[in-house]
Amino acid sequence: MNSLKLAAALGLGLLVAGCGGSSETPSAEATDTAAATPSETAAAPAAAASAPASFAICSACHSVNPGENGIGPSLAGIYGTKAGEVAGFEFSDELKKSGIVWDDKTLDTWLTNPQAMVPGTKMSLAGVQDAAQRKELIEYIKTLK
Repeated sequence: MNSLKLAAALGLGLLVAGCGGSSETPSAEATDTAAATPSETAAAPAAAASAPASFAICSACHSVNPGENGIGPSLAGIYGTKAGEVAGFEFSDELKKSGIVWDDKTLDTWLTNPQAMVPGTKMSLAGVQDAAQRKELIEYIKTLK
């Protein structure tokens, strides 16, 4: 069953990633990435460029942009804050009452098994079992402002 949930989440992420494209044909200037100067490529948004591959499952439900909630809340600026306080998102009462403050330890426990940490949470992730992937995700979340 967990494999089915994972496959559904990944499929949804791919579907969402395919949405929102322009119907216009890109100009040669926009598609000629080989000609881009280092200063032009350095100007790309750092957060999007540094997202680890393991974040793909997260991005199916979460945005990294402040105030942009989806199926899950935006992850922008959550590190160091109290769980259940992202503006504009309807959290479960259990999470709002949990008293959790997002730090390395609580994020690691949460990413391992959200339902075990806060029974009744809306978070449906089965869990990230690989400790290295969880650390990578936590380090990325810490960069989101």
